Amino acid sequence: MKSYINTEENGVYAPSSRAPLFQLKQPLLRCLALYAHMPWQFTLTALLFILVNAGMAWQLWLVGQIVQSIHVGEFVTRNMQGLPDFTNARHWLMLLIGVAIGRGILQYIGGVMSLIIGQELLYILRERILHQVQRLDLAYHWQHGIGEIVTRTTRDADKVRDALINFWRQVFEASIWVLISVTVLSVYHPLIGLGILLLVVAGMCLFVRHTNTLVILDREVGNAYDQVNQELSEGVNGIRVIKAFGLESPRTKHFASLVDTFVSHAHTALAFAAKRIPLPQMVIGFSQVWILAFGAYLVSKGTLNIGQLVAALLIANALVFRVEGIGRVMQVFADARASASRIWELLDEEPQILSGSHTLATQALGFRLTNVTTQAPNSDQVILHHCSLEVSPGETVAIVGATGAGKSSLAGLLPRLLDAKHGSVEIGSAWAGWHDVKTLNLQQLRKSVHVVPQESFLFSDTLAANLRLAKPDATDEELLQALHLAAADEVLEKLSDGLQTKIGDRGITLSGGQRQRISLARAFLSAPSILVLDDSTSALDAITERKVLDNIRNLRDTTGKNTTVLIIASKLSTILLADRVAMLAEGRMIAEGAHEDLIQAHFAYRELVGVQHG
Repeated sequence: MKSYINTEENGVYAPSSRAPLFQLKQPLLRCLALYAHMPWQFTLTALLFILVNAGMAWQLWLVGQIVQSIHVGEFVTRNMQGLPDFTNARHWLMLLIGVAIGRGILQYIGGVMSLIIGQELLYILRERILHQVQRLDLAYHWQHGIGEIVTRTTRDADKVRDALINFWRQVFEASIWVLISVTVLSVYHPLIGLGILLLVVAGMCLFVRHTNTLVILDREVGNAYDQVNQELSEGVNGIRVIKAFGLESPRTKHFASLVDTFVSHAHTALAFAAKRIPLPQMVIGFSQVWILAFGAYLVSKGTLNIGQLVAALLIANALVFRVEGIGRVMQVFADARASASRIWELLDEEPQILSGSHTLATQALGFRLTNVTTQAPNSDQVILHHCSLEVSPGETVAIVGATGAGKSSLAGLLPRLLDAKHGSVEIGSAWAGWHDVKTLNLQQLRKSVHVVPQESFLFSDTLAANLRLAKPDATDEELLQALHLAAADEVLEKLSDGLQTKIGDRGITLSGGQRQRISLARAFLSAPSILVLDDSTSALDAITERKVLDNIRNLRDTTGKNTTVLIIASKLSTILLADRVAMLAEGRMIAEGAHEDLIQAHFAYRELVGVQHG
């Protein structure tokens, strides 16, 4: 299917270049504006519904003509021999049947077209949401749960789709029928058409007035549904913890309470709609009374004939049915307005980390932090305070510190998973020059700097597919070599289908140590210039860790130079791998040097690593 998103722009996902078209005030109107992506389908569908409604008016006019023909005795006449002559009857009936068949065919095609473009719009919305989710910074995802994003992609998008499909039948078609019916009735008599128009406008105003309250109620329904989705996601992803602590019963009760809250909000919204719909429908229903009363008066005056009165009543009946249809789906449109608002809140978010334009020359890379200060997203809480550190290409440096010292935040600065509030983060070397990461192409930067987190994430796919995320064109031999470097040969041997084994959601079929080694193999396969290990060997035993760390010492990047390694370490065996060690305490760099020197000079360092000075 055709993509409606520019998938890459300077290395990041970006919205379509046609985005300014959709900067409209009402979220649902912005969704309707997406029809601009399919102009010929929209035009054809609109034309079909116009023809269908014109055919309906013609059909009802014909019925009126037939009734009048019967009334004056011209429908069936007698020939010269006194026998019944059905010529006029056949003429009118064949014309009526032809119009009905033609209108039915056009209505079928129009209905199918509206369903097709409804699904196309749903695809566009979901594609945009997915790209936007990938495009936004980690700061956004830290503040919004997975349940909220899933709700926008599924429930909210479906409700907008339902409204856009009903738009054709209940809004567009009804609007066309109002115009046609008022025009036809005005031809019969201007006051008939004017009376109908006033009643319809009054009824629609009541609908709109009630819809605003429904939108508020439906936003509460959507927010409650977010909580249900979030709880469900956490219940599935955290199933090990739940079972380990025997939390099945309290978690089930909590989930049930969230569902009850959702049902309560949904019931309130439905009850409000049910109470408010009858009044505007009754107002519109008076159009039949108006035509019957005023039409009978006109017939008595000879201004209107019986056939025209019948046709007018049939037209009014169709009008009442069409406009009342809007009332019946008022809840759908209110849901859609609330859902569209929630969708555009997500789509309108702008990433704070934007790609630069500069590219790095092929060279060995180190990094330099100068007086760096960082803060928690949307908070005044300072994580790192005026930190400075320089690491030369090919050097291995360990970062140590107590929990909450800011080690992971420092690691995230290099690939720009977050940006420094003050100070500079630079990539390069003393002899080839330094480049501020904010000026660099983001895609190239993240290929050059690879972070392996402590919590290894694997996708629900084959082992080979998970590894090839780092290098899509990697051969099986390269995959095996990467697994060997990560000391994961025995992991591969235990998998029934080797590289083609599906490893389950988040790698749930593997142990923590096995997942860490596969994540390390994936990092090795990418051959980064700078490798950041965020305590990513914590689940390995001492022997396996030593094998992996020895292999890391011999890593080469794409230039053939030693890979620069930054290790966030908590174990002494890991720290001993480093050429030197930097110590963080409460976000400040308080010590830096060789392990032996820090043991001699710093009591806090000795206490942290558990080594006695002797």
